[in-house]
Amino acid sequence: MEDTIKKIQLNDLHIALGAKMVPFAGYNMPVRYSSDIEEHKTVRAGVGVFDVSHMGEFMVTGPKALELIQKVSSNDASKLVNGQAQYSCLPNEQGGIVDDLIVYKFNDEKYMLVVNASNIEKDWAWINQHNTMGANLENISDDISLFAIQGPKAIEAVQSLTSVNLSEIKFYHFVVGEFAGVKDIIISGTGYTGAGGFEIYVKNKDAEKVWKAIFEAGKNMNIKPIGLGARDTLRLEMGYCLYGNDINDETSPLEAGLGWITKFTKDFINSENLKKQKENGINKKLVGFVLQEKGIPRAHYEILNAQGVVIGEVTSGTMSPSMGIGIGLGYVQTDYASPGTEIFINIRNKTFKAKVEKTPLYKG
Repeated sequence: MEDTIKKIQLNDLHIALGAKMVPFAGYNMPVRYSSDIEEHKTVRAGVGVFDVSHMGEFMVTGPKALELIQKVSSNDASKLVNGQAQYSCLPNEQGGIVDDLIVYKFNDEKYMLVVNASNIEKDWAWINQHNTMGANLENISDDISLFAIQGPKAIEAVQSLTSVNLSEIKFYHFVVGEFAGVKDIIISGTGYTGAGGFEIYVKNKDAEKVWKAIFEAGKNMNIKPIGLGARDTLRLEMGYCLYGNDINDETSPLEAGLGWITKFTKDFINSENLKKQKENGINKKLVGFVLQEKGIPRAHYEILNAQGVVIGEVTSGTMSPSMGIGIGLGYVQTDYASPGTEIFINIRNKTFKAKVEKTPLYKG
């Protein structure tokens, strides 16, 4: 049987670096190089680099570009200025989410959508299906590598590689410039760690050169390659949603706490029904929680109230490397969603006390 797992551009380089490679979202990906905890702490305190080239990128161009984006996405992309990015989601017609994504605006007729690796084909089909206005669409996912340089020392580590003043790139803004001697690289003040830093979009042909330059420039900062294991614990400490775990085709953006990216100032797919849901109120809500005793919550574990009645389910959980305690996200009945509420997690038929907390869970 033919091996259908895709390889990112630097697959062999990660193997040479000693990465443990695992299939993830249809790609062979580095999950760790040393240990998840060590890599997590490197990013929180210093600087680390993730190869997240499995992510998908679609270009939307032409005079109808914004019209299409406004129709398929929940946030209001008309508010973007050139060089700004926006977190958004693609609502489906049943009240759930096709995917969450980032919209980049280059100019009035040029946008880039960055989508989750596991949803590239699904999203591409969905957006094309709704492209009744004739915007130009191009799927460039297989041509682009994406490196996330994350951590408080990110600027210090790589500023020498570019004449762009990295400290002037605001959160969720980007610049197209020269980086490591390569022209037209997108340097974006985004990331999935809450530790600060950048994501840089590079053509595959330049990927190895740029990766090596980053590590050479940052070696005095003790820069390290970081795997997907630490990416998951970092995003969970911040309370960031992971598609397939915390949000999916059945979860409403309002239930997922994504009301802030759901703008009813415009019409979009299923906006009428979501507006009604907002007016009528929701029955369940995604919350962050912190265990009050030692234990590790995992996806699909039951969430109970003090009487032992099931009131929800964990969607993501881990032992927080920064806090040294179990943390997680999960859906609970709305009555139990307020910060400070005591809940219980059923871990292997034993109940562990937890408290609902406002995200980010790690206040660092």
